[in-house]
Amino acid sequence: MSQIKYQIRYALPVWFLLFITNILPDNKFSIRIRGLLVSIILPNKPKNLTLGRDITLLGIDKLFIGEGVYIAKGTWINALGRVEIEDKALISPYVIIASVTHGFNGDNFYGPSTFSPIRLGKGCWLASHVTVTSGVHIAPKTLVGANSCVIKNTEFASFYSGVPAKKIIR
Repeated sequence: MSQIKYQIRYALPVWFLLFITNILPDNKFSIRIRGLLVSIILPNKPKNLTLGRDITLLGIDKLFIGEGVYIAKGTWINALGRVEIEDKALISPYVIIASVTHGFNGDNFYGPSTFSPIRLGKGCWLASHVTVTSGVHIAPKTLVGANSCVIKNTEFASFYSGVPAKKIIR
């Protein structure tokens, strides 16, 4: 998709809707209204999406969200490498999901970037300030503790925490 088509079809409408709805407080009504408006523009038009304020979405044409997903205030999702969020996932405030890794050319970080898809399984829960790096699959029903950084795939129905995140309990 050309950059102009992407801007007209996805980036500008989402930016505008998030901009005008950011004046609303984060309560059960406004997060549903915000989610409903943005879901109309997203590629798969997710049902029952709820969105907090101050969310940043990049690569919107490669962002696929399931039913009943909640994305809290301040979350930053870079889907340039593709991000899939399955049904009933819960993303707490200030989570970073980055499907792109900056390249290092030996002198600085302006080398070529690499893109790898991220998948958040059904019913997973990312606590606040979690970072999920490119190429990671968060298994269904996984809980990731606050301030963790997930750099590897997780196992089904487990609890992970730390930097880098390690399995604490299953």
